[in-house]
Amino acid sequence: MNYDVIVVGGGHAGIEACHATSKIGYNTLLITGNIKNIGDMPCNPSIGGTSKGVIVREIDALGGLMGKIADQSILQMKMLNGSKGPAVRCLRAQADKELYPKNMQDYLGNQRNLTIKEEIVEEIIVENNVVVGVKTSNGERIDCKCLILTTGTYLKSEILRGSEKTPSGPHGEKRSNHLSDSLKKLGFNIIRLKTGTPPRIDAKTVDYTKMKEELGDPLHYSFSFDTKSTYDVDAQEKCYLIYTNEDTHRIINENLEKSSMYGGYVSGVGPRYCPSIEDKIVRFKDKEKHILFLEPQSMEKDSCYYDALYLQGFSTSMPQDVQEKMVHSLKGLEQAKILEYAYAIEYDAIDPLQVSPTLESKIIKNLFTAGQINGTSGYEEAAGQGIVAGINAANKLSGKDPLVLRRDEAYIGVLIDDLVTKGTIEPYRMLTSRAEYRLILRHDNADLRLREYGYEAGLIDENQKNALERKKENIDELKRYIREEKIKKDELDQIIPNGKTSTIYELIKRPDLEIENILNLREDLKKYGEEVLEEVIIDTKYEGYISKTYKDAEKLKRMEDKQIPEDIDYDNVANLASEARQKLENVRPRTIAQASRISGVNPADISILLVYLKKVYGKNE
Repeated sequence: MNYDVIVVGGGHAGIEACHATSKIGYNTLLITGNIKNIGDMPCNPSIGGTSKGVIVREIDALGGLMGKIADQSILQMKMLNGSKGPAVRCLRAQADKELYPKNMQDYLGNQRNLTIKEEIVEEIIVENNVVVGVKTSNGERIDCKCLILTTGTYLKSEILRGSEKTPSGPHGEKRSNHLSDSLKKLGFNIIRLKTGTPPRIDAKTVDYTKMKEELGDPLHYSFSFDTKSTYDVDAQEKCYLIYTNEDTHRIINENLEKSSMYGGYVSGVGPRYCPSIEDKIVRFKDKEKHILFLEPQSMEKDSCYYDALYLQGFSTSMPQDVQEKMVHSLKGLEQAKILEYAYAIEYDAIDPLQVSPTLESKIIKNLFTAGQINGTSGYEEAAGQGIVAGINAANKLSGKDPLVLRRDEAYIGVLIDDLVTKGTIEPYRMLTSRAEYRLILRHDNADLRLREYGYEAGLIDENQKNALERKKENIDELKRYIREEKIKKDELDQIIPNGKTSTIYELIKRPDLEIENILNLREDLKKYGEEVLEEVIIDTKYEGYISKTYKDAEKLKRMEDKQIPEDIDYDNVANLASEARQKLENVRPRTIAQASRISGVNPADISILLVYLKKVYGKNE
């Protein structure tokens, strides 16, 4: 058999990758260990969250699936940081763990140019340093022109609870035993990482009177720019807030050596920003309590997840008997029944410094990687990489220029640049603080930033493109209107006693006025719709800050435009510091901007490199 593209792994990265290449028109094969697990959420039953919600919007803007399927599967929706500035606002949905993968599988099952096969890939076939196919565990060879690996946490994965170590993928699924060996033989540096998941609790055994209810927002939100969520705002499922306590901390400290991590049974490195509960207790000894959430997983009554609550923030690798004591120490869970015990999982990944910004391997041509195999943690980070890898595999086949998202264009751009420039020794999680241009990388403007890239790739159609153009026109029209339209004094007195005549633009910029008051004075503003209004209000209110951010981003763009030739020999660049020479050779940056972000490469090294490039290549004048 021969395919244009083979995608290995049916998680969130694999979904976006195979959807992208097949929709663009390439004959694509998705190989996964269990077809029923396509789109599975093995850990948290949610989509979005701080910074991650923006990534979901970016995926949708590019033409991906995650946002659309999440909108069909919502149990509860919130806008996080809604009372704060627009740079940190993000959507988070409690998603139905049964419905989300079912909807995703139904969608992919009807996708043209896509074949789905249940099998385990164990070997990559390479000829003349170009990938040409894979070999499965049953010995079958399948040829391809491009290969995208999105293997998640399945490479030589092991489940850990205390001293017990079980060779297995998440939830007892088949693991890949030999694929990472194949990668190692091809020259990849293999790293060992760890993540974990909390226990699941029987909802019928919980005392909710001892907990604080956490409700969804009363407003209606959608991840997708094209479709609207159908959930009932007034019938959203409840989450519940509780805390660890002195008893919980005592039990953990007394049994610390029994945990996989502190007992010395873990070889992989865990995520710094999503630590286990025992790690929190050890690292933050001064804290008397840690916040936890009980979250519903599914409302599908025939689902195994129905009446099974996810104990968010309580990830652990303790033995089962200790987990029982830990859970029962929590208020409201004294009589709780554990349906599924928590565990840690170790797995192989590759050093992302061996991957280019297009997500194509630097070692083997036409081999792309995306998701946790690149060292990331989280569904959204994986999906964001998946769509970029899919687009770039298609671009490689068609001879088009690759898609490389800059740090000032997308959170996905920040994520990929961090991976391929700085590398990682622990599961990388996207944080708002990692994005230096976050004021212009907002939830509300993802379509304005990225939709044209999706159109150029072939994932956005003419109707979607036309809708974007109409939105831009309406934004421009509304911006002109608010600068010209004045509020008369008698109208202004309703919100500002003795106020002077002002334009709407001037009123919006005032920090002491609520936007709703202004909208009530001018009902005609509402005809532009919520999306356009939100965009114009944010651009107006934060105009000075946004303008400065764009100026800073323009400096970055000029640095990104200064390309470094692929054949450069850093040994020939005189006077480079030895550390800088080593780091530049290891990363092989594409641009001066990327080179400047490498740890150990200082401004003096960049100046020396610029002089060398001008002298030898006649570049970067």
